[in-house]
Amino acid sequence: MRKLSYILMALVLSACSLLNGTGDQPQIQQNREKWQDQGISHYRYHLFVGCFCAFGEDMPLVIEVQDGKAVSMEYQSGNQVDADNREFFKKYETIDLIFGELEAALNGAADEVTITYDPTYGFPSEASLDVIKEAVDDELSLSISSFEVLP
Repeated sequence: MRKLSYILMALVLSACSLLNGTGDQPQIQQNREKWQDQGISHYRYHLFVGCFCAFGEDMPLVIEVQDGKAVSMEYQSGNQVDADNREFFKKYETIDLIFGELEAALNGAADEVTITYDPTYGFPSEASLDVIKEAVDDELSLSISSFEVLP
């Protein structure tokens, strides 16, 4: 009977780890390595940030990164991102920073995390996070599109 209890407890704990996203840890690590193995130092991408936020109509952002730093961030309309919004977007201004945010979410910063990866480069092409499952309007989605390697 005790053995059955241990097995049942192990199954319950495994199910909980899948629900909070920790089951995706090997996948994010493999894709981060795939991204880093590319050695891309200059690139541009469009980033759509979906949330219960005022800036939604201005999405997506067009971000250019060189040598690990964002050298340009503007709305698709060509308008510059104001200082308040720039501070919010700072954590998404490079692919490496996005990986870091998603790893933190998988490590417990969010109750539910779903990530889809680009098959060629390995970066997260789609991600959705629900920080507190029972809360309203705390969900966040990220979508990377129009990725291009620059000379």
